[in-house]
Amino acid sequence: MHFNRDFYCIEIHDHEVACDGILYNNVFEIPFIELDENQALHIRGIIEEIRSEMQNDDSNTEEMLRTLLKLIILKSTRIWKEKHKLSEEQQQSDVHFLRKFSKLVEENYKTHHMVADYADMLFITPKSLSKKISLLSKDTPNDIIKKRIILEGKRLLAHTSMTVKEIAYHLNYEDDAYFVRFFTKHTGVSPTSFRKQF
Repeated sequence: MHFNRDFYCIEIHDHEVACDGILYNNVFEIPFIELDENQALHIRGIIEEIRSEMQNDDSNTEEMLRTLLKLIILKSTRIWKEKHKLSEEQQQSDVHFLRKFSKLVEENYKTHHMVADYADMLFITPKSLSKKISLLSKDTPNDIIKKRIILEGKRLLAHTSMTVKEIAYHLNYEDDAYFVRFFTKHTGVSPTSFRKQF
């Protein structure tokens, strides 16, 4: 199910469903929630309501769709909370920390590639950083940083005419051969081969 910012701006809705809420705490991984039969039945019911509402074309359709979407997000948040069995206080603290780390990566991934760099920014040791991140993410801090660099590399290869050397420099790799090895190792294809796919 896809929605855009114009339809439902998660940043300006209430805290539980906002970007810094539980389901949106990390921009580098897609949250996965396994539903039991009863939960699946409820979600399926809401999806059927959405399908039915899409057939309507009156002044209330858009608002009804927004409400049903929010219902799915709220139910998913509740299921996530139950599954992780975290107290509200602990949960908010951990989610806040992961969000803070994610934002630091988003702001600095082009210039800072090492876990130690981010640990310094957060005034903790790299080991403590890894331990805290492991509470809410299946990825290590190093994985998160590398995935963000790879994502940007893919974006630039697919949507710009920059050379591989220019992209490497843009991502703070002085040696473009090192960037090519790094990209190939993490994606299974060379930057040039990846670009040819587009």
